[in-house]
Amino acid sequence: MSKTLASSSDPVLSKLDNILPDLEALYKDVHSHPELSMQETRTAGLAADRLRAAGYEVKTGVGKTGVVGVLRNGDGPTVMLRADMDALPVEEATGLPYASKATATDREGKTVPVAHMCGHDMHVTWLVGASKLLAEARSTWRGTLMAVFQPGEEAAEGAQAMIDDGLLNRFPRPDIVLGQHVMVGPAGTVTGSAGPITSAADSLQIRLLGRGAHGSMPQASIDPVVMAASVVLRLQTIVSREVAAMDAAVVTIGVLQAGTKENVIPDDAIIKLNVRTFDAGVRKHVLEAIERIVNAEAQASGAPRKPEITPLDRYPLNMNDETASNRIAEAFRSFFSADRVKHTGPAPASEDFGCFGTAWRVPSVFWFVGGTDPDIYAKAKEANRLNELPVNHSPKFAPVIHPTLRTGIETLVVATRAWLPAQNRS
Repeated sequence: MSKTLASSSDPVLSKLDNILPDLEALYKDVHSHPELSMQETRTAGLAADRLRAAGYEVKTGVGKTGVVGVLRNGDGPTVMLRADMDALPVEEATGLPYASKATATDREGKTVPVAHMCGHDMHVTWLVGASKLLAEARSTWRGTLMAVFQPGEEAAEGAQAMIDDGLLNRFPRPDIVLGQHVMVGPAGTVTGSAGPITSAADSLQIRLLGRGAHGSMPQASIDPVVMAASVVLRLQTIVSREVAAMDAAVVTIGVLQAGTKENVIPDDAIIKLNVRTFDAGVRKHVLEAIERIVNAEAQASGAPRKPEITPLDRYPLNMNDETASNRIAEAFRSFFSADRVKHTGPAPASEDFGCFGTAWRVPSVFWFVGGTDPDIYAKAKEANRLNELPVNHSPKFAPVIHPTLRTGIETLVVATRAWLPAQNRS
């Protein structure tokens, strides 16, 4: 094994057992106090305090609530490690003793429940733990570490907000950008692949404009409800009839809103949809097809005005650099047993992690850490019921703390050590 790779006796990980109880308490604290996208002030404060205590130079308020810690430790590569911090407007239903009971005011002024139903609380804890261990063992490696706690991933704006706030000019240019995500899968396992790893995502709002009337006099209306129903059904044909079988795409209608009373035909209807793709050409075709279908259905209905199509957010296609991915896969296989390191295809979930590597024009690698109780996962797989396990964004999504917490720290350390050379010995 290369001397730059971690091993089971690596001094960076020798104190992991000692800090696990403290990190478990931190995880439960962050889980119990979730914060919406771009509102992560408390979480950012916890991360900043931990980094300062470990000896990092710390900047806060980067991209509004982002935190960047830099640890310079002699000549060598610069490794950036990223964790996202925000939670979701979801009411938790896990029944855990440390479950969130929090509420917050969203951007529309509404009071909403808030919970860490995507695992970002685990991501924060992983990065705090890895940053501490690497700092305490700095005599064993050389180079520069940059720990980035990112806001607003769920809103697809946090990474870009940090970049727009001068991230590229204010901090060292990394040689590699590393990130990870807890997902459904046996806890203690790690999965990843070179090439596309998470999909591009586009969210749109479509406002269909009709003419309202009394429910008893539909002839006086141009019914946007019927128009919307036709649009929803026709949009489903994009993937089934316009995308080649060897390609992949998802078109999901998440919102269909119209009217306020059963005997009133409204003036308009709102559709909100989400598109996932893994190829730039497929993405372009799907988005153009959506616009074509929406406008054609409106015209067929005799709508008085063209529909209003408004982009809501966009996530880039995340591409794992092949050479860097292979290097990290080798490091993982050298550290973990072979049955714990798996190859996976790209996930249809989306991430703004890729913005960092793209902006800096450096390679990036993103992978997944299983968070499901291994026994529960094995029984669900045997019964062909894996689809029934709570997934990310579910009100019941709850990674088991152990061994998920340990594994995510180990993966960050092992991947980092694949880049940072050992200190020169006299």
